[in-house]
Formats: sequence, structure tokens, C-alpha cells
Amino acid sequence: MRTASTRRIGISVGAKRMSGRSRLATVWFSAFTLAGCGGTEPALEPAGETLFTLLPASQTGIDFNNRLTDTEEFNVFTYRNYYNGGGVGIADLNSDGLADIYLTANQLPNRLYINRGGFRFEDVTRKADVAGRREWSTGVSIVDVNGDGLLDIYVSNAGNATGDGTANELFIHQGTDEDGVPRFEEMADAYGLADEGYSTHASFFDYDQDGDLDVYVLNNSFRSVDSFGLRNTRRVRDEHGGDKLYRNDDGVFHDVSASAGIYGSEIGFGLGVSVGDVNRDGLLDLYISNDFFERDYLYINSGDGTFDEQLEAWMPHISLSSMGADVADINNDGYPEIFVTDMLPETDRRLKTTSTFESWGVYKAKMRNDYYFQYMRNMLHFNNADYTFSEIGEFARVSRTDWSWGALLADFDLDGYKDLYVANGIYKDVTDRDFIDYFADEETVRRWSEGGTLTYLRLLERIPSEPIPNYAFRNRGDLTFENIGEAWGLASVGFSNGVAYGDLDNDGDLDLVVNNVNMDAFVYRSEARQKTGHNFVQIELEGMNENRFGIGASVTLHVGGERMYAEQMPMRGFQSSVDYVLSFGLGRRVQVDSIVVRWPNMLSEVRRDVPINRRLRFRSAYES
Repeated sequence: MRTASTRRIGISVGAKRMSGRSRLATVWFSAFTLAGCGGTEPALEPAGETLFTLLPASQTGIDFNNRLTDTEEFNVFTYRNYYNGGGVGIADLNSDGLADIYLTANQLPNRLYINRGGFRFEDVTRKADVAGRREWSTGVSIVDVNGDGLLDIYVSNAGNATGDGTANELFIHQGTDEDGVPRFEEMADAYGLADEGYSTHASFFDYDQDGDLDVYVLNNSFRSVDSFGLRNTRRVRDEHGGDKLYRNDDGVFHDVSASAGIYGSEIGFGLGVSVGDVNRDGLLDLYISNDFFERDYLYINSGDGTFDEQLEAWMPHISLSSMGADVADINNDGYPEIFVTDMLPETDRRLKTTSTFESWGVYKAKMRNDYYFQYMRNMLHFNNADYTFSEIGEFARVSRTDWSWGALLADFDLDGYKDLYVANGIYKDVTDRDFIDYFADEETVRRWSEGGTLTYLRLLERIPSEPIPNYAFRNRGDLTFENIGEAWGLASVGFSNGVAYGDLDNDGDLDLVVNNVNMDAFVYRSEARQKTGHNFVQIELEGMNENRFGIGASVTLHVGGERMYAEQMPMRGFQSSVDYVLSFGLGRRVQVDSIVVRWPNMLSEVRRDVPINRRLRFRSAYES
């Protein structure tokens, strides 16, 4: 059995702090065997040699392709985020015990697929009325906004649009019909959530602990990057280009960003919003990934309705072009780490053909303008449990994955340690050095211009398009990871962006769905239970009041001296939302000593000697 290292490369984990406010609560509890652990659901096809099997649309019914159509007026030259792709949402939307799939598209309608069992899905987009009416959808957040016990869908929108073309949409669940199809009504205006920024994603959580869900809306910038120079306008608020924190007041959301201490500048270029309790004080904190020159933000929840941005005090350095991110405990010490993706290629060829690095003068100028220490590579921030992180991406061997977007930390092989999946690719290599050098030459531009052929579409033809593999890293249990994508069947090449996981066939392991640009979505069925024989426990939470799905609760499994820790925070990765069922791999362990559930109101419940290979349900018996 592998054991988690708590001291590596000079990292001192130190004493673990727990909130003194936790009290024991009586909580309703039940367990049931999953369908795939002894059920009779037919398999689509025999399992292959790998841990995951990529299933074709002809078998799953998920015929989704986020296809882009370039025009002279709208393309990557006229819209900077043209190839950022769409998101994935996984959750049980019709309450039948099977997780469903929602996929966002940029130029086409969004799609909802209801899980009919046996890895077969039905497109019910038209019946459910959730296709969306905006011009360019990005992130998806699946959440019970109004506390009625039914999951709603919040879609972030952006694009090169005018008027209300960028307004976000909120599809409120109206109930499920006799065919198992959930029906929705778009009501963003009524709830105060029709944000008109260039939204990337939104994360719902109860930041002020009043029992209902608030939301952080992550916005990118309207302006071109070159128009800013290096002037720092971090404290200058912008109505459309800045992020927003909305407080839920009796079911209507109000912008409290300024009073809560949230930056709202148009230099943010937000690409990732991650929520987690990084200091384990029971209050949810925020990590914001910002692209280009602005540094990331680490907002520590002060507990009085405000946040204190403390990144420079907690982190020695950060990534340069921060994109997707995830927050999870990688070494079973009960404290979550933060992983952030960037754009550093792994191979020497890609490094030399697609990458460039800042001069020392530019770096020093950025430092003078308070943009902090930024370096182009993925970052794995290890939580030292003393209000600091140590950055160990190179040591952990996860720093170089090319042009990366979504990142998810989860136990894909069920051995008890959270692994890492990274979605990769940019449809056109817009940073290709040959292309840039060719069209930077004045004589080249003159010849094209004189011939009347210098158009955006002709330029696009000259940009290389190289699909690259996605990455899967196996957690070795010693703070290092092994790239095992090919062996697991997850190294498909393409142009991947958003990704989400969930147990789509109720067999105890985590399946994956990936949203691609100009390619069919990837739907991976996991055979981890079958291939490894590892054990597991799944946790399903039922909260109280307006937070019916227990967002913000934490679950700790005590297993043989280790603490397997997870937080109920489905919105994560990049533009995506994972299933609400929390999954814990146990490896060959056959006993869980205890499970501790701490609810958002700080009340806790302990269960001992719980059964394994089951999905366990916990329901809070206390109101906030």
C-alpha cells in the first residue's frame, strides 16, 4: 500500500487546524448498492485493454460537435477567445438516479442529453427548452438556484455581440414530465443574473453562510490586450469587463462585488474560478485564474461578508497565462491543493515552434507594475497547512502539458489518491512562430496587400492546426505523478476544452465527458472497477434550507491513518460542472474507519464502520 508523503523537498505540512465551532449533529443516513455492482445493465461493448473506453456517438446517442464557422467578420482575429471552446455539465436533472449531460456550444445550440441507462442518452434539448438564445455560450453551472430541490442550469455567454447578446441565461427547473424529460424556463432577469459581461463561468456557493447560494460570475475583458500597455488598473471597476460577486437576498441576486472586496477591473481576463476551503476554517475561499499580464487572485473569506485578496502572501509564484484550475487534496492530509493550467509544451519541437518568452526588461516592467512573479507553465500549489503554498509542479511532473484548458483532480483508478486529467488543444496554432514571423515581414504584407488577397480567411488558411493529446496523470502517492494517458486510453488527440466527470452507469467509477472544438465530444466509459478490483465509497448529500444539495459541505474518510478529503463543489475545471455524487477510491482497503460530514453551517456528523462499495446518503437535520 502506498502512503502519502507529508514531507517532501523541504515542505513542512505542520499541524492541522480544525474549526472549534464544529458540533456533532444527528443526520439521516442510508446506503444502497449501485446498479453496476451486481445489477443487470447491459454493456455497450466489451471492455478494452485500457482503463477507459471511448464510446462512439452511434452507441451513446451523444452526437455533439462544437463546430465553428469562420467568416470575414467573425474569427480568431476579430474575437480573441474564439477557440476557448465550451463546457460540460453532469448531474441528475430528472431525479431518476442517473446522471445526465449538458454541453454548451459557441455558435450552435447547447444540448441536453438525458441518461436512459446502459450508456445510452436521448437528446431532449427541444422538449426541455434549454438550447439557449444567445450568440456564444461558454460555461455551464448546474445548481439548485431557488432551493426547491430541482437542479437548474446557468449558462455563461460571451462572444463578439452587442445589446443583450452576452447576457447570461438561467434555466429554472419546472418539473419532469411522464417521459422523464425535465422542463425549464429561462428566468435570468427575474433572478438578477442576466450579467452582460464577457462571462467565462460562474460558481455558486454560500459565501456568507446564510443558508442560500450566492454566485461569483467570472468575466473576461472586452478590450484588446495590446490596448492596456502595462498600466495596472486592478482597483478600477468596469461594469462589463470585471468579475462580479452576487449575493442572494431572498431569491434575488444583487451585485456586492465592491463592498465584498472583489476586484472588478477589465484587466482580469478571467478564465477560471475555483472555490474551496484552503485554510480549513469552514469558510469558502476563491482562486481566480487570469490570462495574460494580470496575476491571479486568492480571495480568503473573512467571515464577515468580505474577502481579503492574499495571493502574494500565500504563493511564491504563479502561472503566466492561467487558464483552467481545480482545488482538491492530492496527498490525503485533509488540506486541498490548487492546480492551474498554462501553455508550456512538453516536446522540444512544440516548444520551439509555438512558444516565446518575455525579455528580462518586460519581466522587470511587470514587476514594477505589481503583476508578481509569473512563469509559463502549469502550477501545482501544495498546501502547507500554515497559510502558505509551496509550488511543486516541476517536482510533481505535471508542469508541461501544452495549450491546456480544463483540469480535474479525481481518483480515476480508485486507488485512494486523486489523479489528474488535463484537456488540451487550440484549433489553430495562433502562436506558431513561422506564421508570426512570415506575416511580421513588411515585404510579405505589401505583396499580399497589393494583390488584394490579404483577408482574414486567407490568413486563417496559413495558420497550422495540430491536434494534440490530452493528459492523464496517475498519482503515485508521494507528491509525484506519472503520465499514463495512453495506458488508460485517455490520450486522444484533438482540441479539447471543458471536461466533467460523473458515474454515468452507477458502477462505482468515474466516467468522463470532454467538449471539443470542431470534433465530436469524447465520452469515456471507465472500467476501473472491473480492471483494478479496487473498492470505493460514494457520498450523496442532501442539505437544508435553500442549499438543498449541500454545496460547500466537506467529507472526510478516515482510512488506516489517512484522511481522504473532498468538498461538495461541482463547478470546477474549466467552464464545467461535475456530478454531485462524491467518489472516494479505497484501493485494496476493505474498511473505512469513519466518515465525517461537515455541513456549511459548521455542524458535523460522524459515522463509523460504514459499508464499502456502496453509495451512502447523508441528510442534514439542522437548519442554518
